[in-house]
Amino acid sequence: MEATLTNLRVPFVTEQQPEIRATRNRAAAITDISAAPTQAPSFEAFYAEHHQRVARALAFTLRDGELAADAANEAMTRAYQRWLKISSYRDPAGWVYRVGLNWALSWKRRRRRERDRPVQLAAATSELALRDDRLDDALSQLSVDHRAVVACRIYLEWSVDETAEALKIPPGTVKSRLARATAALEQHLNAESPAGQNWKEAQQ
Repeated sequence: MEATLTNLRVPFVTEQQPEIRATRNRAAAITDISAAPTQAPSFEAFYAEHHQRVARALAFTLRDGELAADAANEAMTRAYQRWLKISSYRDPAGWVYRVGLNWALSWKRRRRRERDRPVQLAAATSELALRDDRLDDALSQLSVDHRAVVACRIYLEWSVDETAEALKIPPGTVKSRLARATAALEQHLNAESPAGQNWKEAQQ
């Protein structure tokens, strides 16, 4: 499954905005966690285990690899600043994913308000490059809400309850969104095509 969904081709923001640069500067601070010995051991392990997976899930959801990386850094920075509290949550990784997603969507809304034209995006192959363009096209037809559920349930392999907790939606909404997303993807993909096979394997 991971070989299918971790290699996504997504556009990236070519222009680094001041807010994103600030986010990266704050994120750099968490690489030196020796300054907080009471928090460091557990947060270091959490960061090592979840940072890349959350970043890739956000890239899957947002269709923007660079923004997803910045969102994951911002969310991890906030988790580090509040780690004594966040570490007590039932699902800290779900909290990080939701905070990163909300931060990214807020950033995109602000950019739309500030500019008369869309954010300039350039197609490029990053470490999240998709092997099958048809699957990428099909995924891009889903809404952010539906991609978020797919990312949590299939890519991150979270349960219905874990996904509901992370996204702050009822379990029934998780199930219905996943069902609609699956139906939409199957409608776009021929089951015998490479993209269709990739999608079938991802659900197993």
